[in-house]
Amino acid sequence: MASQPNSVVSYDPRLVRAAMAMNANVLHEAEPLLRALLKDNPFDVRAIRLFAELAGRIGRYQDAENLLRRAIELAPDFTPARANLALVLYRTERVTEALEELAQVTTEDPDNLSNANLQAAAYGRIGEFDEALALYARVLKDVPNQPKVWMSYGHLLKTVGRLEEGIAAYRRALAIQPGLGEVWWSLANLKTVRFSDEDMAAMRAALADGNVADENRWHLDFALGKAHEDRIKGNPGEAETAFAHYAAGNALRKKRLAYKAADTTAAVDAAIAVAAPELFARQAGAGCPAPDPIFVLGMPRAGSTLVEQILSSHSQVEGTSELPDIGILARSLESYPQDLASIDPAKLRDLGEQYLERTRVQRHTARPLFIDKLPNNWLYVPFIRLILPNAKIIDARRHPLSCCFSNFKQHFARGQGFSYSLEDMGAYYRDYVRLMAHVDRVMPGKVHRVIYERMVDDTETEVRALLSACGLPFEPACLSFYETERAVRTPSSEQVRRPIFREGTEAWKPFEPFLDPLKSALGEVLTAYPAAPQGW
Repeated sequence: MASQPNSVVSYDPRLVRAAMAMNANVLHEAEPLLRALLKDNPFDVRAIRLFAELAGRIGRYQDAENLLRRAIELAPDFTPARANLALVLYRTERVTEALEELAQVTTEDPDNLSNANLQAAAYGRIGEFDEALALYARVLKDVPNQPKVWMSYGHLLKTVGRLEEGIAAYRRALAIQPGLGEVWWSLANLKTVRFSDEDMAAMRAALADGNVADENRWHLDFALGKAHEDRIKGNPGEAETAFAHYAAGNALRKKRLAYKAADTTAAVDAAIAVAAPELFARQAGAGCPAPDPIFVLGMPRAGSTLVEQILSSHSQVEGTSELPDIGILARSLESYPQDLASIDPAKLRDLGEQYLERTRVQRHTARPLFIDKLPNNWLYVPFIRLILPNAKIIDARRHPLSCCFSNFKQHFARGQGFSYSLEDMGAYYRDYVRLMAHVDRVMPGKVHRVIYERMVDDTETEVRALLSACGLPFEPACLSFYETERAVRTPSSEQVRRPIFREGTEAWKPFEPFLDPLKSALGEVLTAYPAAPQGW
């Protein structure tokens, strides 16, 4: 590893105590030690780096970045600080910048497993899958007994459609660490693996271990829920056991999250208040006129990946991924959405152009249109219409009980804090329908809605309507979408590689006796489906 200048090296015992507190995750003990140390010696780059790590752990990524850049300014050869900076950039969706830092880090410290693993993940995030796979293969050749690297390798193999190799990678991880819950969940999340009695016994044994970490525990519960659900056809009583595991996993996961349903309701109230007809009339002609993006949004687990796969099978459309850029740009305003009421038209155009520039790294073909398939972008539809008025917006919608229960039994890698409670889920779905009903009213015809059950019942009619809404001519490949070879990075990756099947519309029914809290939270949204409640 590259050295750091002696003039800024500190061996203050407070630094050792702070590091020990950080390792024990006792952050409130580490912070005062680091503050006192830096007050006495503001040039101590090791303390600056450790303080940056503390900031990152509590989500203060801008503070972490500022501290790390200061450390690198003081000690340009301080490779660990640069590696930490790359991680912060990766976590804040600035993947290209992260890769630039990692290029220098890996030159200075070529044998560091963590850096190579992060570099592979970053390549995967921007769709450079060959580079990512090659990196994982190299790492695993050198250090084959790393279960989490085998897991990451399995994730990427699954993404590019090499399913059997992905399963083998997951199984290799479990052979090394049988209690690694995330791997069991990753197998369950393929939706095609059926667990054996031996698999289920291994998961139960891992759960019974009194020292099992919470993260392993909730992953194991989600995986066991799926294992028991897969056996319902032979034994309806399995539904109760499956639901008990799903409920346990959700309850444990929810404890770690700060999600409040009232915050989403308030955000929708604010968006509705700002997104008045006169706003769009006043800003007519503003924004970036590029027609490139097709936004596919709505609730998670509502068929958005299916819509993406259909559209990506068209010769003029490139599928990318769930891109975070719209939310990042909206939050870059001083006060969103209130600022939209008085925003300068030139600013709207600039924001639209920023979006196109930020997402350019995700485009790997010459196709003129591309898909941004982040479901949660429904909250930003008014913003999208203002900054990219010629973009197409597709709202993927699925029956409330089917959609919400599918979310409840899904452990998401990140985000989706609403999904770990039936009550929160119903409130979130209700707020989503409420905002989209307002959008339909103030911007009629600007959003094309795909109802999942209609797509299942009459696929060709719905596919033709979808293509027409996007201004695209019909192509037969869009009906045989499951034959399209492309990377898919969502939980539905294996489902969209098969023809449409009806079972997905009815999977919630064995669990209906347990869904009363969800029904109550949905209220009239449930009975009005697929329309919004009258008067909304």
